[in-house]
Amino acid sequence: MTKELDFDAVVIGAGLTGLYQTYRLREMGYSVLGVEGSDDIGGVWHHNRYPGARVDSESEVYGYFWNEELMQEWNWSERFAAQPEVLEYIHRAADIMDIHKDYIFNARVKKAVFDDENNYWTLEFEQQYRAPVTARFVFSALGPLSAPQMPNVPGINTFKGESFHTANWPRDPNGFGPAALDFSDKRVAVIGVGSTGVQVIQEMAKVAKNLTVFLRSPNWCTPLGNGPMTQERMDYIKSNYHEFIAKCDASIAGYTHEFIPKNLFDVPKEERDAKLEELYKGPGFSLWLGAYQDVLSDPVANKYVSEFVAQKIRERVEDPRTAELLIPKDHGFGMKRVPLETDYYEVYNQDNVSLVDLNTTPITRITPDGIQTTDTLHEFDVIIYATGFDAVKGSWNRIDIRGTDGVALKDAWADGVTTYMGMQCPGFPNFFLLVGPQSGATFCNIPRCSALAVDWLSEMMAHAKETDIQRIEPEPDAAESYTLYCTKLMGKLLLGQTNSWFTGINKNIEGRDKREVLLFVGGNPRFREYCEDVTRNDYKGYVMS
Repeated sequence: MTKELDFDAVVIGAGLTGLYQTYRLREMGYSVLGVEGSDDIGGVWHHNRYPGARVDSESEVYGYFWNEELMQEWNWSERFAAQPEVLEYIHRAADIMDIHKDYIFNARVKKAVFDDENNYWTLEFEQQYRAPVTARFVFSALGPLSAPQMPNVPGINTFKGESFHTANWPRDPNGFGPAALDFSDKRVAVIGVGSTGVQVIQEMAKVAKNLTVFLRSPNWCTPLGNGPMTQERMDYIKSNYHEFIAKCDASIAGYTHEFIPKNLFDVPKEERDAKLEELYKGPGFSLWLGAYQDVLSDPVANKYVSEFVAQKIRERVEDPRTAELLIPKDHGFGMKRVPLETDYYEVYNQDNVSLVDLNTTPITRITPDGIQTTDTLHEFDVIIYATGFDAVKGSWNRIDIRGTDGVALKDAWADGVTTYMGMQCPGFPNFFLLVGPQSGATFCNIPRCSALAVDWLSEMMAHAKETDIQRIEPEPDAAESYTLYCTKLMGKLLLGQTNSWFTGINKNIEGRDKREVLLFVGGNPRFREYCEDVTRNDYKGYVMS
């Protein structure tokens, strides 16, 4: 007797990608349930409500391009939208999709088990009051930066003051932004200087009585170039969305920035320096993703640009010793994700801001009164942990996902991730990854690039529906071949030779000190070509039955 399943498909996650995937499946006639661990939609924009949180993509290219109504009605207020506005946008998109009704909330998936004989998944939840759910297909839109990571330091729970991780910031109960917290008379510590740390440090420096930044691994930060979005520009964008979409789809990372088709040293010094000066001022990732074509692959060209940015830091930070601490020594410009900033370096010129170099005086423990380093106890009223995430694969590792023969996905990935197209793993039929390891959308402007992946998968699911396919899984050889392709592409870029979350390194997690290939860095157009080739050849690399 065939078991009657609860749903045709389950989508895990209610961020931008999960909402769109749920919508596409529903509109195609699948019975679909969206499950979300939190209490509402929005994904990272629902959780990451820390002061200063905002997009580092230009507002007009961050969002949904498939809905004409939304594109024409929505007016962004800034060139780089702040978190409350992004979350409001997501809620408006959800209204247009009428998607809330397709989700259950406070439903965090604990375990997912595949029935190999009958080709379906059973999902169990951390909440005991949630009954298990069965479905033929599972789409996991967990997000590459959604598993918060605390530092590996003893005593965190002994601190008597207030403490926050930026990814679990207190929320405004009546709005889309952060809770109204008062730091004006507080001694505040911020641990971490990645993209999030930079944003929150800028804001804390404006309001805290004293701010102490604990720095271990400085990053190359460049100006955001933010400002108000004029109505004239918004009108132009609405009239020319096709142009912005085409630029995003032609670029390596789904932005409107394009590399200059020349090598750095083929350009006269005066001209190249003037161009770097122009790109440095922004907007957005102009210098990272719009400089000369060899800057991210040629060590000599990269060193030249790194020294250019280092000199900018020296010019902006008054104390030479502090400036040198803020200049990365372990990687060149663009080898890690480049944080974008607004007067970040000037913060260190303020009397209320101090810097602690953790390479010289590491943290030994958190105490009831503050942070103990090897040389002294720093006392605080507030500690802010801007220590990031267990990136890219962490969200999947935190769920017990069992494929054929009861093999755990975490164990299958223990010696390195292997996927086919970043969408499926051998041994895990009917289980799809969205914006995960080796996906074309992860090293990319996620809303745009993940929509392309969702659209491709949705075409596959339409084919499955038409032909009554019950099981989809990748051939092991196809997955090995694709992963080797990702490895070769990664090897061409200097970032593949750098320790970062791009390459799976995380100093806060034991055993995460070996580089692995987590990204597809071949660029948006190349990934689309790969997908189109698979489709043209009757979904080659997939076994469907």
